[in-house]
Amino acid sequence: MTKSTAPATARRLLPDAPLLLAARGERPNRLPVWFMRQAGRSLPEYRELRADQPMLQACMTPELTCEITLQPVRRHGVDAAILFSDIMVPLHAAGVELDIVPGTGPVMERPIRSASDVMALPVLEPEALEPVAAAVRLLVAELGRTPLIGFAGAPFTLASYLVEGGPSRHHERTKALMHSAPDVWHALLDRLADLTLTFLGVQAAAGVDAVQLFDSWAGALSEREYRRFALPHSARVLAGLAGTGLPRIHFGVGTGELLGAMAQAGADVVGVDWRVPLDVAAQRVRAARPHGPVVLQGNLDPAVLLAGWPAIEAQARRVIDEGSAADAHVLNLGHGVLPETDPDMLTRVVELAHSR
Repeated sequence: MTKSTAPATARRLLPDAPLLLAARGERPNRLPVWFMRQAGRSLPEYRELRADQPMLQACMTPELTCEITLQPVRRHGVDAAILFSDIMVPLHAAGVELDIVPGTGPVMERPIRSASDVMALPVLEPEALEPVAAAVRLLVAELGRTPLIGFAGAPFTLASYLVEGGPSRHHERTKALMHSAPDVWHALLDRLADLTLTFLGVQAAAGVDAVQLFDSWAGALSEREYRRFALPHSARVLAGLAGTGLPRIHFGVGTGELLGAMAQAGADVVGVDWRVPLDVAAQRVRAARPHGPVVLQGNLDPAVLLAGWPAIEAQARRVIDEGSAADAHVLNLGHGVLPETDPDMLTRVVELAHSR
């Protein structure tokens, strides 16, 4: 693993934390639950705090990152905090010129299109991530018995933004580069795997209790493409974290047909979006990885949270029942919390999970 120059924080011992027990394939005494994008978006206290703060600035301000990360833990009583961050943070910290445009997403000043562009990518130095490490240290001191999940985007998703220059529906430039210049593509993802390992390594050294590798756009690939162009690089990141002893979660959007391949990338927990029932996902993961426990995370459709409590309760109970097909289950959404979500509905889902 890429080393951090900062001394490692003494690891917290959380032997009874439901999330960490589930990640090891055990069935804790209550179903663990947290929500992707719980740190913000739907919370009025978050919007008030972020009113005049650009996203990347907020992510690099330790006290602000700490407070935003803590807000959903206080409000909902979830079983884990997820570090408030963005997949662009390590690129920004390395010196890549980019902006997160409201209503659009990440936009690159100079898209990557050639071997010379790849060679020109700056290297991420651990020292540039000191604000992130400082935020983690603050959180470890504040969270008590609640685990903190570190976070990073997977190399394929980072590459997609860099090559396209911003968000894309069809990923046409990305796929064109993969197939027309595979050497350039793999060189780019090698660089991004190093960057991601540095980012997660700093978080691990600062004291996070688990990590999630988030592959937003992997679902744009066929399984053949995923195995050739994305899997080796995600696997290198996950393998590089094995020595930390931290549970590793791997999640992608639209990846139902890739679950078998993703299960072989090396994570302890496989995240599942809302398109595939968890009992079906358990079968696919078990078939691809017959040894060791099958631990799934997911997968309530975020849009259901806008449907009113009777529908939410029915769908949450269905997801919980289907999750029993795995050896262990972490209740979550099949993607992130939508901004229009009533926060009280999230709290009620947590209460329902904990009552099982």
